Amino acid sequence: MLPLTPAVFHILLALANGEKHGYGIMQEVESFTQGQVKMGPGTLYGSVKRMLTAGLIEESEERPDPALDDSRRRYYRLSSLGRRVLHAEAQRLSDLVTAARARHLLNEMP
Repeated sequence: MLPLTPAVFHILLALANGEKHGYGIMQEVESFTQGQVKMGPGTLYGSVKRMLTAGLIEESEERPDPALDDSRRRYYRLSSLGRRVLHAEAQRLSDLVTAARARHLLNEMP
């Protein structure tokens, strides 16, 4: 499954600290990328559909109080496979950063 597409990696990362609905995922991605990544609904829901099929995420059966939430929202969470794949991708990326540092690429100004 590796390497992951940026959209899939961002979605998995957004779900790493708990389940979220689609709009919550988009907000989380924008927040942790400091606005550099703005995921639109087409990218999000197309990726979510593929990730559900691949078993990387699951739709949550738990729902907030209906008075506090829109019943049309779907909540998603990482599956155990999704968590393992996210960990493997994060390690792969970390190894690349280590290689770039060893070549003094991150310490130099372009």
